[in-house]
Amino acid sequence: MDKSTRVNKRTMVASTALALLLLSGCASLVERASDRVAGNLSAGVLNHDDPQTVAAGLPAYLLMLDGLIEGNPQSAATLRSAARLYSAYAGNFVDAPDRASRLSARAWSYAQRALQLQSPALFDALTQPYDAWQSQVAALELKDVALLFDVATTWAGYIQTHADDYAALAAIPRVTAALDRIAQLQPDYDHGSAYVYLGVLYSLRPAAVGGEPEKGRAAFEQAMQISRGRHLMAQTQFARQYARLVFDRALHDRLLQQVLSADPREPGLTLSNTLAQQQARVLLDAAADYF
Repeated sequence: MDKSTRVNKRTMVASTALALLLLSGCASLVERASDRVAGNLSAGVLNHDDPQTVAAGLPAYLLMLDGLIEGNPQSAATLRSAARLYSAYAGNFVDAPDRASRLSARAWSYAQRALQLQSPALFDALTQPYDAWQSQVAALELKDVALLFDVATTWAGYIQTHADDYAALAAIPRVTAALDRIAQLQPDYDHGSAYVYLGVLYSLRPAAVGGEPEKGRAAFEQAMQISRGRHLMAQTQFARQYARLVFDRALHDRLLQQVLSADPREPGLTLSNTLAQQQARVLLDAAADYF
């Protein structure tokens, strides 16, 4: 064997060994990469200031997340990103009720799969009596807030698109308990969004038929205080859910004018704020007919 042949053989052996080493770490690299991609996609969408671009482009992102999950079904981070984006898309960009219902169901399915991976006891409590759910939620700690928030908000979106399903509506107390726990553990999480959801849930019905609108008002005001007025969806939902429920035209119009005069750009809230302004214009234009 000549010298060049021996060198080539050693090079081939070294290359093969390197390839085997790379392959041995491939699964973990793919998992980390998919988690990063999913997280970056979510952040990019939430910080976008053009809802039309998001509406047009988000379906491709959703399909990409589906593919990442198919390749790595045990990634709770990717499952949670998919749950958040599917829920946001169904709730904000889909007008057809049947389609919104189907997409929010997929979001809720992904959220449950993530919950099963990260908190099996809480997952099991989903199908147990309410007291068992409440007990599991009460045992959660600060480290569990992000997971609980993703589960609670995706579940709330599912309920919203399944309003004619009694079983879905019956879960509202469970979602409320989860959001209450988030508010106890980390009130400022996601700019106080737990309070926005609580405000909506408490303001679903008038007090005369079992609703708790004054709790709703307090929750909306807390969200506004935490975000220093930068979470514009808090004001828009405050006007839509509470002010309209109690027929307070002055409060309704004042809140919506605040939203319209604000700068929507805010890290993590830009898309939500832009949508809040769009909705505020519609609500304000229709105020005379409503009141």
